[in-house]
Amino acid sequence: MSAHSGNTFIPLNIAILTVSDTRTQENDTSGQALVERLTQAGHKLADKAIVIDDIYQLRAQVSKWIADDSIHAIISTGGTGFTDRDNTPEALTPLFDKAIEGFGEIFRHVSLMEIGTSTIQSRAFGGIANKTVVLCVPGSTNACKTAWDKVIKEQLDASHRPCNFVPHLNITAEPSASKASSTSKETATIEKCESRG
Repeated sequence: MSAHSGNTFIPLNIAILTVSDTRTQENDTSGQALVERLTQAGHKLADKAIVIDDIYQLRAQVSKWIADDSIHAIISTGGTGFTDRDNTPEALTPLFDKAIEGFGEIFRHVSLMEIGTSTIQSRAFGGIANKTVVLCVPGSTNACKTAWDKVIKEQLDASHRPCNFVPHLNITAEPSASKASSTSKETATIEKCESRG
């Protein structure tokens, strides 16, 4: 069990990637919505970039962030549909050490309540690479808000139970003396969550 799997919120360094051929920093409402939500939740914006929907440019940007040990999570918006220019899954899934199949499944489930069966056209997906969680959502601002509010926020919160992704990230933290007594309970909780896999 890692030292950061306790009941205390831990601020993460999160990078935001907007995948778009047309958006700029001035009109990137989707990326900005994610930035606002992550900072309101107490996390830190590690970096933000807008990259055109090109497989190799996307892969290069995310690879750079994955290799940076100070970045704990990456959230991308855009490029998850079915047009010829929607290449985010093809660009990023080869980088993953492990896929997070449940992320796309849960996102489409909660999105069903908002946009009906049109959610079937979302290829939202996620994975872990070099102890960095990568979560990729559609390009609409509403989709970003839904993804953060209904899924991502809890899964990047170290205090969320029964499990979250923080214990799997590249974070070095020493347990405080006050947490020492709860170590066995936390271990049981993490094992319970892992046993469901």
